[in-house]
Amino acid sequence: MMKLYGAKRRSSRGALCCAASLATIALTFATGASAQAVAEQTSPPTAPAFEVTAAEQNTQEQKAEPAETQGAVDVVVTGTRVVRDGFKAPTPTSVIGAAEIAARAPGNIADFINVLPSLAGSATPRSTGSFVGGGLIGINALNLRSLNPSRTLVLLDGQRVGASSLTGLVDVNQFPQQLVSRVDVVTGGASASWGSDAVAGVVNFVLDRNFTGVKGQVQGGVTTYGDNRNWNVQLSAGTKFADGRGHIVVSGELAQDDGTEGLGDRTWYNGRKIILNPAYSATNGQPQLLVRDNVGVALATPGGIILSGPLRGTYFGPSGTAGQFNFGSLTSGSFHVGGDWRYSDFGTAINIAPELGRQNIFGRISYELTDDIEVFAQASYGRSTATQIATVYTKLGTLTIQPDNAYIPASVAPRVTAPFTYGTYNADLGRVPVYNKRTSRRYVVGASGKFDGLGSPWTWDVYAQRSDNHVYNSVRTIATARYTEAIDAVRNPAGQIVCRSTLINPANGCSPFNVFGTGVVSPAAANYVTGLSEGNNRLTQDVVAATLRGEPFSTWAGPVSIATGVEHRREKVSGSNDPLSSTRGWDQGNYQASFGSLSVTEGFLETVVPLAKDSPFAQSLDLNAAVRATDYSTSGYVTTWKVGLTYAPVDDVSFRVTRSRDIRAPNLAELFQTGVGGRSTAPDPFRANASTSFLTSQNGNPALTPEKADTFGVGVVLKPRFLPGFGASIDYYRIKIDDSITTIAPVTLLNQCFAGNTALCSGITRNAGGVITLITSTPINFAKQISKGIDFEASYRSGLFGGNLSIRALATRYLKNYQDNGINLPTDNVGKNSADVSLAAASGSGSTSLPKWRYFASVGWDRDSFGAVFSARGFSDGFYNPAFVECTTGCPTSTTDNQTIDNNSIPGAIYFDANVTLKITPKVESFLVVDNLLNTDPVQIGIGPSVGGAPLSVNQSLYDTLGRVFRVGLRFKL
Repeated sequence: MMKLYGAKRRSSRGALCCAASLATIALTFATGASAQAVAEQTSPPTAPAFEVTAAEQNTQEQKAEPAETQGAVDVVVTGTRVVRDGFKAPTPTSVIGAAEIAARAPGNIADFINVLPSLAGSATPRSTGSFVGGGLIGINALNLRSLNPSRTLVLLDGQRVGASSLTGLVDVNQFPQQLVSRVDVVTGGASASWGSDAVAGVVNFVLDRNFTGVKGQVQGGVTTYGDNRNWNVQLSAGTKFADGRGHIVVSGELAQDDGTEGLGDRTWYNGRKIILNPAYSATNGQPQLLVRDNVGVALATPGGIILSGPLRGTYFGPSGTAGQFNFGSLTSGSFHVGGDWRYSDFGTAINIAPELGRQNIFGRISYELTDDIEVFAQASYGRSTATQIATVYTKLGTLTIQPDNAYIPASVAPRVTAPFTYGTYNADLGRVPVYNKRTSRRYVVGASGKFDGLGSPWTWDVYAQRSDNHVYNSVRTIATARYTEAIDAVRNPAGQIVCRSTLINPANGCSPFNVFGTGVVSPAAANYVTGLSEGNNRLTQDVVAATLRGEPFSTWAGPVSIATGVEHRREKVSGSNDPLSSTRGWDQGNYQASFGSLSVTEGFLETVVPLAKDSPFAQSLDLNAAVRATDYSTSGYVTTWKVGLTYAPVDDVSFRVTRSRDIRAPNLAELFQTGVGGRSTAPDPFRANASTSFLTSQNGNPALTPEKADTFGVGVVLKPRFLPGFGASIDYYRIKIDDSITTIAPVTLLNQCFAGNTALCSGITRNAGGVITLITSTPINFAKQISKGIDFEASYRSGLFGGNLSIRALATRYLKNYQDNGINLPTDNVGKNSADVSLAAASGSGSTSLPKWRYFASVGWDRDSFGAVFSARGFSDGFYNPAFVECTTGCPTSTTDNQTIDNNSIPGAIYFDANVTLKITPKVESFLVVDNLLNTDPVQIGIGPSVGGAPLSVNQSLYDTLGRVFRVGLRFKL
């Protein structure tokens, strides 16, 4: 019988029972308290999809109060640093309110934000599931415009947050989610206002710092398949003291996701892959690439398979039993079609959802020293863990077995007369587990105040911040040298099976390892060849900043507002690793210690100048301009700027336009990374496309300079008076990035070296036999990117059947996502629904996937104690690769830049969700959320023609792999 991968993991049933008990206690406590309290209504049980639309944000006053906050507090809507009553910011900003987040009850707030069509390609726990290196498993990092998360600036209360990874990504998991009063999503360049990284925009999590009372939430969830069980408990409390001059608020969260075991009971996997057409020639009109289902790996099986000589196709199963493998109807390169494909395929070995844990605590205390000065101190601690099965212990036809190997089963040993090529998944070792732990500590102290000057009121604030994040990575993997010694097993003169090396060095401790079959490896041998590759990174960020706002004078149309400030920031990385990783002695991981630091000093000035007010040709006309001077310790001085206009000829319609110069400075990884490692398998064109497994390493480049982006945006906002409750906006954007930082993928580097680009060949290391052992790549500043698109938003609110009706729709039409790295043929990735089929699996990097359309729509209704929202989210049909030429006959000659393929189409998807909220008492409400109501299966996407580390035939950054998901819970507020 052929062995299937996987072993049952512990259940979260006990944790769910615990959550249910806490819910009961909370309900009892809250119900009792509400009987004594003055009856008052909490927020409506349901609400529109987004509390403030981009259209509505531009007709609101900028001086506003967060939801659930009492008392006058100036809130800067993130499109500008200026606080000004009635100002309509020229940069589009969508605002997600606390009521909407509560109604959706996401397992993580990032899950809800990512339904916005303007976000695409965000790093999520499922999309990073096969990443052994980098410490990214379990992370939630947001990505506006699909320009990479590193080009989206994430703020907490308008302040920078220390990076959660060496690559500069900010993990939303660490934020105090229950205290988030709103999330501002600025979809436009904002570097002049907020600094580096705001190329695609800014996402600002605004906290309810003045929350008073007690509130809590308990929820649990499970998929329709009974897996990915999860629970979440949140509790927050706030109170005033010292006769209202002081305020303290604390919040805590515990969350656990048990993940899945492989695919669980899901049956949609069909082994779709892209293979090389063995019948292809440059002149016969056939496509070079074929998309096929039921494809297995032709280079290995769980217990091993002979790949050369007269015994080719002999595989070994339980206890070393030999059998003849069925390669099916077609064998091509690394793959075969049909036959025993399920046995040789390991696409289902990866868990589609990792096991996650999250613990956060947050506290803030403030005190009014005088009526005009307030001081505060804030601290937070977050810990998140992620455990994932990333791949199997692959040896894809890379082993050479000697004919005197003592473990060759007796049934075939007499026919073995020469060395042979062998491949195996080393099933007795199980699967490759990866563990990431991120801990974050953040401390902020500051003060704010107001004074009168130049005949008008002014406000100021200062703060100092210290972020200290620790990232631990580990993977249980094979020690390469020990494995090589252990599988070379022979008999000593006494007839005992030993390592060949032991005959020369009897004290070397080598334990022989049997690669023939399953259930044959001794615990001693398994322990000898495996171990932990471990790495630690400590990331620190120190910030000191000050801001001054006021209205120094007036024009004929009103007061001129300014915001000005300075900031100094220092970032540093230090690390450690195990000794064997330093020599890259592991099969996977090989985490390297990185060291380096950078500092930046900058100052900015932003202004709003009213040019017309209540005139015959303009209800309002405002100029918004900003400039920022920045000096980097690593790359020198740079200037960023922004100019924008908002024009409302009448109350019903307004126009906005912006032009800005934005930057992204290289992050610590791009500058100082010693080398993040992995392992790839790809055809080596120098050796007749022989399948080759090799280590990869990505190093930093201290000579990098900031990326420069020119951003243009223009839009219109409609609020017709003849249709009360309706609002709409349309915005066009164009972002052009020069000197974009890019790293050439290992497989691309190899192919370009073969094509004659000899400057890249220095990154390839070969052994004495000419076989690739390592490919090293380094980031450089010579790529160019252009992103263009149109954002659409519309909403309508009205009364219906005695309740409140809300309808909302958002969509983005991506027009261009052009990338030119100076090496490959420039590509436009709009419409690409796959990961990079030629690079993603082999290199672990891939490239952008970006459908032409992304959309989200919802209909909500609430009345008294009941509310419900029905929503749809999805994206359009697409293709594998824009450079592919689709054809079945009469094909042109396939080239490196334009390969021919028989099917370049990938369907899109639409998912329907629903949530219902019911008030049990005025203080307590229950909720039920169902995602993917129809349990829509993900579209299968071929991976190839390289095997890669985890060839699951789904793009998990786009398609839902979990299926129908239920979440139920209780929340209370006292």
